[in-house]
Amino acid sequence: MKLDEYENENDREDSRESGETFLQSKATTKFLLWIIALLLICIVILLGAIFLRGKKDDVVNRDLQQSITDYAKEQQELEQQTIQDSDVLTNREEDAAEKEEFVQTTLTKEPVKETVEETEEPVSEAEEMKAVVVDIENEDDEAYTKEFILKEAYPHFEANNQDAIWDLAHLKRYVKLSRGLLGTGEYYYQGDVDSDGKPHGTGLAIYEKNSYYFGEWSHGKRSGKGAWFRFYIGQKNKQNAMGAYVSHSYSGEWADDLPNGEGAEHYEVDISLLQKSGKLMIQNVVGNFTNGLYDGNLFANTVDYTGTIQEWDGIAKNGMFTLWRDISAIGECSVWRNKDDHDWCLDIDKSENKNQGLRELLK
Repeated sequence: MKLDEYENENDREDSRESGETFLQSKATTKFLLWIIALLLICIVILLGAIFLRGKKDDVVNRDLQQSITDYAKEQQELEQQTIQDSDVLTNREEDAAEKEEFVQTTLTKEPVKETVEETEEPVSEAEEMKAVVVDIENEDDEAYTKEFILKEAYPHFEANNQDAIWDLAHLKRYVKLSRGLLGTGEYYYQGDVDSDGKPHGTGLAIYEKNSYYFGEWSHGKRSGKGAWFRFYIGQKNKQNAMGAYVSHSYSGEWADDLPNGEGAEHYEVDISLLQKSGKLMIQNVVGNFTNGLYDGNLFANTVDYTGTIQEWDGIAKNGMFTLWRDISAIGECSVWRNKDDHDWCLDIDKSENKNQGLRELLK
């Protein structure tokens, strides 16, 4: 036997003798414990991985479900928008068809009446009354009768609608009605009357020469407050030789059929007919009147061909002016004095310094 084999054999015998086995050694025990610990760790890691994967799957499932829901909503909204767009397109096509039909209808027959009610802008009473002022060519029409004309004109005079009154007075049928009274001394009347049928209260009268009166009456005579108008329609007179005056009026107090008391006289002037000589035309006279004559302190204004207005003062007694200066050498006298420049006066022929006032109304 060899020496090495002899020593190994002795070692094995020693081990058997000490009663120790391989499984009973300390090294073996520690090794096993480490193995068990390692296995436990692996098991824990595996379980954790499984748990986390389940969570992840839940999140993925929820996200997927939310995505599906959102997608479904988007598809629904898209479908609704498509339907709306389709409706709009259909409406536009229908509108286009209607417009085409309207154009064709307009070209071929009477326009189709719209059923939609339009909101009208508010119209003033004066504008409403002015809108009814129309002329009529047929002289056999009822509109040429005095009854119709008085009934038509009354509300315009009552409202003192100057524009409508002007338009009415210039209608052919009004001019013809007034012309029919020429030289008769009569007038047509509508309004309040007394027991004898005479004008008494408030009423409208139409006279010759395109003249009118609206206001208060007393037993057939103009008395109280009232307004008189005369329109120069194709007419000229001594005071209107150039035709520059287009109307003449008075508004104020009346008594015994004439202006009596405070009032205002007015001329409507067409300045385009005034000469460039610098002549001034009386436009307004305000003050006191007695039996149609100037009587007391008076205030006037004039206008020239440029439209410039000047103010003047005057004093009269029963139609005769107190003179600011007497120019007998040339037969003139100064009756109006400029309000701002007292050295500037308006002159008239001295022989005319009488019966100054509303001569067209004087008896």
